[in-house]
Amino acid sequence: MTSPPRTDIILYTSGTPNGQKASITLEELGIQYEVKNIEINKNVQKESWFLQINPNGRIPAIVDKNPAPNGHVREKRIFESGALMLYLCQRYDPQNQLNYPYDTDEYWEGQANHFYRYAPEKIEYGIKRYQTETRRLYQVLEDRLAEQQAKKAAAGSNEDPWIVGDRMTIADIANFAWVNWAEWAGIDVKPFELLNQWLDRINERSAVKRGLDVPEPFVMKEKLKSKEGEEEYAQHHSRWVMKGQEADQKKHG
Repeated sequence: MTSPPRTDIILYTSGTPNGQKASITLEELGIQYEVKNIEINKNVQKESWFLQINPNGRIPAIVDKNPAPNGHVREKRIFESGALMLYLCQRYDPQNQLNYPYDTDEYWEGQANHFYRYAPEKIEYGIKRYQTETRRLYQVLEDRLAEQQAKKAAAGSNEDPWIVGDRMTIADIANFAWVNWAEWAGIDVKPFELLNQWLDRINERSAVKRGLDVPEPFVMKEKLKSKEGEEEYAQHHSRWVMKGQEADQKKHG
């Protein structure tokens, strides 16, 4: 296996599910990159300099300063986590470690948090509505993993199932980044047996562990082990979420 190329990439991110999609992808590909911690609790993502990178004012985003294949010097701005993951794979994953070749069969194959953790009023309808929707989506993933497992069994294989194909890809990373925050949305993953096993497999990967700790240590799961830690973590994040929402309402309402 050839070594990944030296790169000149800056990742602008924060420790959220979408931010972790980007950092985990970079770590899994072994890409060298620089991290800029965007303090969303201070609304840094809305500052004019960042809006030059992502006009939508959201993380994650990257600036890729590597020359184009023809040698042309440029700075390419990529934002939105899905687009960013696809870009990194298409540009820096020629061996398709985290993706499949274009047009193959395999290639084509967060509201609950707000109401449960951040809203100043605990609106029971909103909590139940989005937790129910999240559980429905978890069941979709559970069913998909069961389908993949059945296919492997029919082929005489006892390998663990993945969402697409026979190995972990960016499809798994994109879903993992949100499922890994399940308890923060007040949802227990354990009833979804295959999904829970899939979650554990991904969490055990060394590159994933590194990616989760970008740009700062991922402490949510540890905090939720105690009532005091849970309340402290919730209060801290609730303040900046509601502050950002108030600023948006004032500007755009």
